Amino acid sequence: MLQRFLVCIFFPHTRNIFNEWLVRDTSKKIRAVKRSKGMSGKPVTSKPVYGYLMDEDENFIIDGEAAPVVKQIYSLCLAGNGPTKIARMLTEQQTPTPGTLEYRRTGSTRRYHPGYECKWATNTVAHILENREYTGCLVNFKTEKVSYKVKHSVENPVEKQAVFENHHEPIIDRDTWERVQELRKQRKRPNRYDEVGLFSGILFCADCGSVMYQQRYQTDKRRQDCYICGSYKKRTRDCTAHFIRTDLLTEGVTENLRKVTSYAAKHEARFMKLLTEQTEDGSKRRNAARKKELEAAEKRIAELSAIFKRLYEDSVTGRISDERFTELSADYEAEQKELKEKAAALQSELSRAILKINNSQRNRTSQRNRQQKHS
Repeated sequence: MLQRFLVCIFFPHTRNIFNEWLVRDTSKKIRAVKRSKGMSGKPVTSKPVYGYLMDEDENFIIDGEAAPVVKQIYSLCLAGNGPTKIARMLTEQQTPTPGTLEYRRTGSTRRYHPGYECKWATNTVAHILENREYTGCLVNFKTEKVSYKVKHSVENPVEKQAVFENHHEPIIDRDTWERVQELRKQRKRPNRYDEVGLFSGILFCADCGSVMYQQRYQTDKRRQDCYICGSYKKRTRDCTAHFIRTDLLTEGVTENLRKVTSYAAKHEARFMKLLTEQTEDGSKRRNAARKKELEAAEKRIAELSAIFKRLYEDSVTGRISDERFTELSADYEAEQKELKEKAAALQSELSRAILKINNSQRNRTSQRNRQQKHS
């Protein structure tokens, strides 16, 4: 009787454990297959980004209806418009959103919002402006699930993603995409008056280093614009309420520009020399950082090769199972592949930078020789 009672208590628990193991092992196998497919240069998603369609052979082809909208978004950004303003302009043009377009074609309601078929969101525009796949490259493993027990996915850092260049026809050329990224880094948001301040995003507090925000004090008789310390305004740091009037700041910057342009006009050769030296100093610092990063990548690649060798020996001698060897080697191979691509890109950047510096030095030498010859 006691034995039957114990079986009734513990058997359901044991069955749950076995079910848990089965789900975990199945998840590992699915992830291994997906990893192998993704690292081979094939897309791991069945739905390409907005602007592309997928054919039967899993090739990305340009969507004739959506691609012009993507190009328009990038053009508007280059013209100085932010994601919020671009979203408002697309909404006013009654351009169907990506979710609406998907609903009309497939019936999927995943991103469809009835009554808001042409209501663009700022985040949607920002995501399009930041997506590298519009340059023709395939980006796999942009997200991952932390565990098979968790349904939602998390964003993967760039170093964990697998990028394959020249995978499909680009909608946006690389130069345009990079210019947009630079503009996005220096983006300025409109204030409450729907204006963008002349010095927004480039003015910082001398004491605490926080960004200074545009402030407007307006009465019936007077209006005054100024920039005030952001940390004082938000009470995030112990900083004073110092500010600078916009008109005085504009006057000071304008006067400084006059002095610089006057000096450049009177001493053109000396000014160009100073400017070139300053540019070269910046290039040398960037090249040193690239070289250090390249050395770290090459060191890790060598370490991974040694790890591969030890793993293979452990597999041959039976110290680890074949399944474990396959799982570990897939991860290490993926890491090594990413590092090799990163090292190749860094080496290419270094070569271009060194060539540019050498050309600049040759040009200066030639110019100096010509001046000496004429004198």
